[in-house]
Amino acid sequence: MAYRPFDLTGKVALVTGGNGGIGFGMVEALAQAGADVVIWGSNGKKNAAAAEALKDVGVRVLTQVVDVADENAVREGMAEAVRQMGRIDTVVANAGIGGGASSFADFPTETYRRVLAVNLDGVFFTFREACKHMVERADGGDKAGGSLVVISSLSAYDGAPRNEAYAATKGAVISMIRAIAVEHARYGVRANAVLPGWIATDMTAGAQGNDKFNDAVIRRVPARRWGQPADFGGIAVYLSSDASAFHTGDSFLIDGGYGIF
Repeated sequence: MAYRPFDLTGKVALVTGGNGGIGFGMVEALAQAGADVVIWGSNGKKNAAAAEALKDVGVRVLTQVVDVADENAVREGMAEAVRQMGRIDTVVANAGIGGGASSFADFPTETYRRVLAVNLDGVFFTFREACKHMVERADGGDKAGGSLVVISSLSAYDGAPRNEAYAATKGAVISMIRAIAVEHARYGVRANAVLPGWIATDMTAGAQGNDKFNDAVIRRVPARRWGQPADFGGIAVYLSSDASAFHTGDSFLIDGGYGIF
């Protein structure tokens, strides 16, 4: 008999910030593995373009304009996603923003608050609503379980000068995911973190064309290249699949070896 735990047919995956970058890299792989997908993004045009790119894959695609920093928008968005798709099996909290300063001493409070609102509050709101749905399903006799995945960052471990707010949020969500994992394992819900290193996305666009940065940083990546959004498709499928049914509370560092070099 063929080994098929990575087949996601019949599952529904929701990805915040799923209209580009790492989020879309995950969405594309999840859809190709058979999952129906829900894309949350704050830009309706980008959402539509992402859906268009998936039109030939043969799965259902729902896009929603949701600002994850808005508690009510998250609550309503999750409820609507469940209504339209019937269930949500995987939720990837990927939406995030950068926001640094010239120095920590000059770090603007408004930047700090905005980064925390999206990168930390947004994860909290999203997972809280996801857990409500998954626990209700479990209490109703559904044994399929669920998977929660947060996109943290190598910055949670590495020093991130002039990016203290961003680093703080990425460390905090690891602690959050571990707590969720312990509390919700009894419901068949697992929770894990993915920590990207230097990945070629819109957030790092300025650094990608910087020769000094590439020479000082990317040259030190053992894999000798920038990471790509497609590099996150495999972990997304694994954590959404039955292959990871006993894997929870973990952190996956995907950085081409940079963090250990």
